[in-house]
Amino acid sequence: QLIRVVRNLVDNALRHAQARVLVSVTSTDEGLVVLAVEDDGPGVAEPDRERIFERFRRSDEARTRDDGGSGLGLAIVAGIVADHFGTVSVDMSPALGGARFAATLADARL
Repeated sequence: QLIRVVRNLVDNALRHAQARVLVSVTSTDEGLVVLAVEDDGPGVAEPDRERIFERFRRSDEARTRDDGGSGLGLAIVAGIVADHFGTVSVDMSPALGGARFAATLADARL
């Protein structure tokens, strides 16, 4: 299921990126692992950042049916991450200027 999280987040970034996607995995001192997927696309407007993880939801500007998305990918991500007692969020990418999706999970190595 975690492979599906990675695939959905990367597919989403590729769909909305202009030219660049950045994927990183980091661990924290608190025993967490953060998978971040960033792009240089239009990003997600702040008012849409919570609801974008709901089924069949897209932000008004960046997510349209013309881009091939069904509106389920991010809801699936949120469900899988929650099933693993983690969280998922979206904000602006400081590195690329578009969206930055971050899935935070407990580090299974600990």
